[in-house]
Amino acid sequence: MEKYESAEPVNLGSGREISIRDLMILVARLCKFPGEIVWDSTKPDGQPRRCLDTTRARNEFGWSAKTTLEDGLAKTIAWYEANAK
Repeated sequence: MEKYESAEPVNLGSGREISIRDLMILVARLCKFPGEIVWDSTKPDGQPRRCLDTTRARNEFGWSAKTTLEDGLAKTIAWYEANAK
């Protein structure tokens, strides 16, 4: 990144597409969320899924994710739980 001179953004991620619903279910499971998840169908649908294009990271830096989305979320949640005050 120190030598990246472009103003173009660089996405860092797994490149794996996931639906917002599946992401929510994954985060809830990893957080051991005991509650009920309720979808408000009166709200706009918004973006139903998310997938970052990581081509620029690969082309500019030779970078690709070595950590899966689930493992990265689990590590992030564990860090937060250990450091939240």
